[in-house]
Formats: sequence, structure tokens, C-alpha cells
Amino acid sequence: MTFMKTILGTAAALALSAGAALAEPALIFDLGGKFDKSFNEAAHNGAQRWATETGGTYREIELQSEAQREQALRRFAEAGANPIITMGFAMADALSVVAPEYPDTKFVAVDVTWLDALNIRQIGFAEHEGSYLVGMLAGMATKSGTVGFVGGMDIPLIRHFGCGYAQGVKAVNADATIIANMTGTTPSAWNDPVRGSELTKSQISQGADVVYAAAGGTGVGVLQTAADEGILSIGVDSNQNYLHPGKVLTSMLKRVDVAVYDAMKAGTDVETGVFVLGLAEEGVGYSLDEFNAALITDEMKAAVEDARAKIIAGELEVVSYYANDSCPVLDF
Repeated sequence: MTFMKTILGTAAALALSAGAALAEPALIFDLGGKFDKSFNEAAHNGAQRWATETGGTYREIELQSEAQREQALRRFAEAGANPIITMGFAMADALSVVAPEYPDTKFVAVDVTWLDALNIRQIGFAEHEGSYLVGMLAGMATKSGTVGFVGGMDIPLIRHFGCGYAQGVKAVNADATIIANMTGTTPSAWNDPVRGSELTKSQISQGADVVYAAAGGTGVGVLQTAADEGILSIGVDSNQNYLHPGKVLTSMLKRVDVAVYDAMKAGTDVETGVFVLGLAEEGVGYSLDEFNAALITDEMKAAVEDARAKIIAGELEVVSYYANDSCPVLDF
């Protein structure tokens, strides 16, 4: 072994030793950045809550390219970070390679539920259940009888959102028309507000007066354009009602913030395995606050709460897009 390799090996060992003592968690944001006002920002909020409450510190990185995924995982693992929390389904391949190499490190994968590694906590969400509820609100709020859906990257996960939404719309407004568009087929689809704006204008031209954005940072363009054009929008993941008070009908809450907070709170004792969070676990829901109070009538709220209770009780089933790679009420 060369002298330089010996020095580097010693440095790595010292980093691992120090990291094990401190056991700092690490957070890897997906493409789009931690201030996307949606998925990544929810994770950031959860981490910040943990840091504020405990006085703890954590490491983080905002990925800029696909090539950084394995690199970031290894960098944090070598530095002794534990647990290492990753955001988004696109981390799955990198995790499948890196996690087995560090069996004493725990990883937390948000939006991944299909890996075999024993040291990963895999967290999925029943997005179709929360989307069903906001779909009901859209179906009751529309005056034109046409509503829209703008997805981010065209993947089964986003079709899962759209399918639940369409079922909710049809449950309260059987004759409603639902227009669905995806932003693209590459990861850049999560951070293209200009394209989101264009798709929203196209849907408005076809009569849509409520548009649901499930598109990460792209959704910012959807919500902005909807507000500018005088129609209603629906936010996603984080509560986005405040972005355009009185213009955002509601937001489909995906409690990524809670998933990240709980993982950091558990630290190296975080339980591994597969966990799916739906309405029953308060992993998804819809937002009501001062910014949309005037838009949600008592009748609308009562209908949604009734459906929520029935879904939790098993009396109402929202069909999952994953069940057969199709949606019974919407063609993508």
C-alpha cells in the first residue's frame, strides 16, 4: 500500500470513528432543490423541526445530477452519518448498490418500497387516498365541469396521484371532464415551472377551472398561472395554500416532513423495513387554513370528511394505479 493510500485510509477511519460517536443524520435532496416549495421542501421542514427541537445538526446535499447519487451516499457513509435519508424514487438504484456495502449504516428511503437490503427504512405513501379527497373538492368547486391535472415526470407514482384525483372528482361529479398532462419523461420535469405554466394555460383553454399540480417545483408555475388566470389550483406535498391566498383550493398533504423528522428523531435506532402511510396513519391528507377557508364550504368539508372516514374504515376503496397499471376513470 502506498503512503498516500495509507494516509487516506487513516483519515477515513478517523472520520468513521468521529461520525459513529456523533451519529449525525444526513439528508439527500432530490433534483429540484430543497426550496421547491413541495416535496423536497417538506423534507427540509422536517429536518429543521428536528434540529430546532433537539439542538442537533445534520448534513445535507442538493443533488445537481444523476451521477451524484452514489457519490453522495458513499460520502456520507464514509463520514459516519447515520441514518442517511434519501428523497425520491430515483435514489433506489444507488441505494441498492451502496447500502449493502455499509451494513452498519442505516438508510431511509422516501418514496421507495421495493428494495431487499436489510438496513433500509423504506417509506411509501398512499397518495391516491389523499388525491381522492382533493379530487372531491375539485369536483365540487368546478363551475365549468372540467378540471385538470398536471403531473411532473411521467412515472407510475405520478399516475398514482392522478388516478386517485380522478376517482375523487367522479365520485361527486360523474359528468366532469378531467384533462391530464405530464410535464416530461426525464428528471428535469420536476423543476420546469415555465412548462407547468404552458400546460395550465392549455388546460384552461379547454375549459378547466381547477388544476391539480403533482409536479414538484414545476407546480409553482401551475399555481402561479392559475392565480393569474383567475382559476383555482390544488397544491401538493407541502401546504401550498399560502402561495396564492384565496386562489389555491387546497393542497394534498404528503407528510414527508413527518417521515424525515421521525427518522432523525429515532437516529441509529430507526426501524428498518417497508412502511406505507395513508389516511389512517395521517401520512396523507388535505389542507384547511386561513388561506382557503372561504373556498371550502361546510358541505364540501362534510363530504370529504365522510369519505376520509370510510376509506380509513375500509368501507370505501380508492383504486390504486399500481394495481393494474391503469386507471378506471382516466386515460393518461
